[in-house]
Amino acid sequence: MITATGLELRVGARVLIESATFRVAKGDRIGLVGRNGAGKTTLTKCLAGEGTPTAGTITSSGEVGYLPQDPRTGDLDVLARDRVLSARGLDVVLRKMQENEERIANGKGATREKAMKKYERLETEFLTKGGYAAEAEAATIAASLGLPDRVLGQPLHTLSGGQRRRVELARILFSDADTLLLDEPTNHLDADSVVWLRDFLKTYRGGLIVISHDVDLMETAVNKVFYLDANRSAIDIYNMGWKQYLTQREDDEKRRRRERANAEKKAAALNSQADKMRAKATKAVAAKNMARRAEKLLSGLEGERQDDKVAKLRFPDPAPCGKTPLMAEDLSKSYGSLEIFTGVDLAIDRGSRVVILGLNGAGKTTLLRLLAGVEEPDTGKVVPGHGLKLGYYAQEHETLDPDRTVLENMRSAAPDMDLVAIRKTLGSFLFSGDDVDKPAGVLSGGEKTRLALATLVVSSANVLLLDEPTNNLDPASREEILGALHTFTGAVVLVTHDEGAVEALQPERIIMLPDGVEDLWGEEYADLVALA
Repeated sequence: MITATGLELRVGARVLIESATFRVAKGDRIGLVGRNGAGKTTLTKCLAGEGTPTAGTITSSGEVGYLPQDPRTGDLDVLARDRVLSARGLDVVLRKMQENEERIANGKGATREKAMKKYERLETEFLTKGGYAAEAEAATIAASLGLPDRVLGQPLHTLSGGQRRRVELARILFSDADTLLLDEPTNHLDADSVVWLRDFLKTYRGGLIVISHDVDLMETAVNKVFYLDANRSAIDIYNMGWKQYLTQREDDEKRRRRERANAEKKAAALNSQADKMRAKATKAVAAKNMARRAEKLLSGLEGERQDDKVAKLRFPDPAPCGKTPLMAEDLSKSYGSLEIFTGVDLAIDRGSRVVILGLNGAGKTTLLRLLAGVEEPDTGKVVPGHGLKLGYYAQEHETLDPDRTVLENMRSAAPDMDLVAIRKTLGSFLFSGDDVDKPAGVLSGGEKTRLALATLVVSSANVLLLDEPTNNLDPASREEILGALHTFTGAVVLVTHDEGAVEALQPERIIMLPDGVEDLWGEEYADLVALA
């Protein structure tokens, strides 16, 4: 259980949450919602003990499992299976058991006897922590999230960003924590894995807070809603499911509007009467009292919820270029003994629109990284054409420097752009005032997405490489990027699980990985997008 009392959260001078008190009890499955930048990620970090509130207290009993939007693991040489098992400490026990098995097999005399006793103690500890049944449970969870045994046997550094995130999600779900805090858990999941996760969370018996833009997950799993109102720095608590919350929120808004209209009408009448009475000295006190009553009427109203702000997005007019600004010949990439893909050829013509499809782990992100020059291929080469100007959006936001501020990241992306123009662009992406001085590393996933997109807007790129650009965005911001994608006249190479993004792009071709097969786009490929 987690209890927050008198909670206040600030980012710079901006108050995100003020004087909030709430509890997350066993059986509470809470959907945490609010526009990008309202403080959802900041709040979950504090509840997980990875951040400190400005004021108030947070107490928790039992273990808390936290999945951040951009999980960072320490040792990338660890096997994926061991990372999942580490949630219950099974990885260490199993490793020590294996070490002592070798000593028993190869040792003699006292050494062998000591190893046998140590092995017995470790086996008892292993069984106490769930033993082979727990190991099987971990494998089942991982497989349900698209991580088969082949992937679990690989070191983390050989996996894609999406696979590493799914390893972290599997680890958290396997942890048997009393309370789960999940920030956008469906990112990088295929359609089957999303369905499995919905069912898992629906039956979860502990406490749960989930941030998600997956409406079906919210409808399926949530029995309470916490709405972070960025305009009022408040948390509105709805003890009801998702559909009832949407209805109740609309009713609340209608009530607020009626109350405000009535109060303003009465206040206007009182002020009008007070103005008439002020002309007479004998009625000056009465006039003053009337004006006070009018002021009190208005001050007692709940603040009217304003429409959420949305970043206005338009991709740049592409810089002039030749007929084929980007080509690649015979690309291959392996990590250790694991071959990702081989023999991939492609030609991106001016204004062409291409979608890369393939199952998770097929190398979609890796191919974009090779085209962007972030990684080098094992064989083959990337050939820039005449006038090529690349814009790369990375799903893990590695194009942003986490230690530099929002403003500094933008100035790096557009060194020739004057400061006034940069600030104006940032303002259109909802970064204003002190927000531009925040380090990129403290931004929420949605804010990082907006900043990364802002750097593309000032780039004048004629070829955009976009890797899951709609992840972490609220519905209104997602619609903005889909509209911008639809109207962009340059070339686009897109990796996405979002069927709406493909529909907006209206692709001409697809490249299917890992084989590198190229084909014209057809509706028969539409069903593969969510599965890929």
